[in-house]
Amino acid sequence: MILDTFWRVISFPTYLIYTSISLPFRLLRRFFQFLNTEPEERPLADVFADLVTNDKVRAMLWDQVDILRAHLLRSLIWLAIAIGIASYFTRDIIEFMASPIGGLEALKAIEVTESVGVFMRVALLCGIALAFPLIVFELWWFAAPGLKPRERKMSLGGIPAATVFFLAGMAFAYFVMLPTALPFLLNFMGIQAELRPQSYFSFVTGIMFWIGMAFEFPLLIYILTAIGLIKPKTLANQWRLAIVLIAILSAAITPTVDPVNMALVMAPMSLLYFLSIGLSYIAYAGRQRI
Repeated sequence: MILDTFWRVISFPTYLIYTSISLPFRLLRRFFQFLNTEPEERPLADVFADLVTNDKVRAMLWDQVDILRAHLLRSLIWLAIAIGIASYFTRDIIEFMASPIGGLEALKAIEVTESVGVFMRVALLCGIALAFPLIVFELWWFAAPGLKPRERKMSLGGIPAATVFFLAGMAFAYFVMLPTALPFLLNFMGIQAELRPQSYFSFVTGIMFWIGMAFEFPLLIYILTAIGLIKPKTLANQWRLAIVLIAILSAAITPTVDPVNMALVMAPMSLLYFLSIGLSYIAYAGRQRI
């Protein structure tokens, strides 16, 4: 007994070093095994029938709800950490975002907490951009057990692309849309607008966020086609309806009612839709070869 205890004490540093070194490799091996594990396939009708008749299936459903809650909680934690990091740079970002109107000197606050609200809003937007790949990864991690190995790998590879598309949409909104929309808004009917920080930054951050989300559409269509939920022929045949829906969505997103700025939103979204059709055909062709 004494010798066994003595051996454990003297071998503990070696065991600790071995465990620390081997942990990343063991985690990687488990991750690759997870990527290549075939899911259990069951018809959707049978699943709904079991939810009504089988207590164990209902318990499994609530287990999935708990798992989803855990993923959402981790996403909020990632977002909180990202907002904390972004807060360090938020003042410089605010000054940069105010440059199209001549800097912060052009803004006049009329409420005591208005500047604080602006700071938090910009920090939130920057935090979302910073934590975006981690949030998407959490959503992928929740959905991945129900996907086939090929679908898991393709959707996992789409996470960096989703981040790039989101940032590209934000950049398009700031560098293309704002320079054309602001002169129209600030001098509409010859009335010079007196800008407030709250209204200006709510306008800018809202446009950047929603255009960034709109840029995710091609990637979403590609993934949905790759896993067999959408066919490219359907997208190609319904392009007229899609243009109408894009026009309605553009009217909701566009801060002005003039056709010029609405067209600035419609043009890239329409191009993104046709790009989505092309990507859908590529994904469909890859799926057919399997």
